[in-house]
Amino acid sequence: MAVNESQLQPRWAAGRYLNVGGPAIALVALAVCAIASMSYAETRIPFSTVLDSFLNQDDSFQQTVVRTVRLPRTLVALSVGAALGASGALMQGVTRNPLASPGILAVNAGAALAVILAALYLGVEGVSAFAWFAFAGGGTAAFVVYYLASMGAGGATPVKLALTGTAFSLFLGSFSAALLIANNRTLDEVRFWLVGDVIGRDMSLYLQTTPYFGAAFAGALLLSRQVTTLSLGDDVASGLGQNIRRIRMLAALAAVGLAGTAVALSGPIGFVGLVVPNSVRLITGANYRLVIPYSAGGGAILLLSADLVSRALVREGLIFGHVPVGLLTPIVGVPVFIYFARRMAR
Repeated sequence: MAVNESQLQPRWAAGRYLNVGGPAIALVALAVCAIASMSYAETRIPFSTVLDSFLNQDDSFQQTVVRTVRLPRTLVALSVGAALGASGALMQGVTRNPLASPGILAVNAGAALAVILAALYLGVEGVSAFAWFAFAGGGTAAFVVYYLASMGAGGATPVKLALTGTAFSLFLGSFSAALLIANNRTLDEVRFWLVGDVIGRDMSLYLQTTPYFGAAFAGALLLSRQVTTLSLGDDVASGLGQNIRRIRMLAALAAVGLAGTAVALSGPIGFVGLVVPNSVRLITGANYRLVIPYSAGGGAILLLSADLVSRALVREGLIFGHVPVGLLTPIVGVPVFIYFARRMAR
């Protein structure tokens, strides 16, 4: 069966040169954002001190702050952004829906309910303790959505996944809201986690979740060629000999692993997995061998930038107190979401 090559081509001419210069540009942008994240915060630490924190270590206050506070925060923002970007790209490719995001499998809703139940009935407190309940809750919710969508003729089709995930997310969200309304103490304990942020995460939690992120991201890259074929339609994928159900299941598993790692580290952060893959596809076209890694890089850059903006607002005295990045990403995400929704309607 013939493949429509125009669907794989980038919309911008610059996309043709991404195989050569793209990785270098992305790595430089990531490095700049990461260094800025460790240097510029509520108080500025010179770039030379940041470098000395790793090359010529001592016990000075500034170096200690870089290694124990700013480095974990930077790594968490980088990993969470990359995981959300790659997960969103996978979901959009598998469902052939450019408005799909990691939340389409109810990962965020399941994670939130699990954390609320843990705080309410088990007395769990603190970000590190919440992380594993969030990971388990998100994974369980995604499994239920996929199982329900697989029932009936045709298996887990894109439409059935989207409808089942949306309905189950609303159900879990309503249940979570009812629990919070009935217990103000639980609301006080989990409300900051529910907003989504990268502050206050220690290095041990980051290192514990890194293997899950690495395995899921490797799986996403290995599936990128098959996801490209699947994004062109089930008929095309079948004509090329692809096992549609198997690919969709494995891709969903990788997406859940990525999104679950992200929500375990940071809590639910919206719009990164929606905005970044759509923006990347404008440059790369629908070739998911490019879309997935560039979405990961773009997600990391977006979340690092959002965290930098949050710190700048405090440093310049424009606000008092910390602004979670989960409140800043919708400022970018909502207008872009409206743009792509209107573009689809034309």
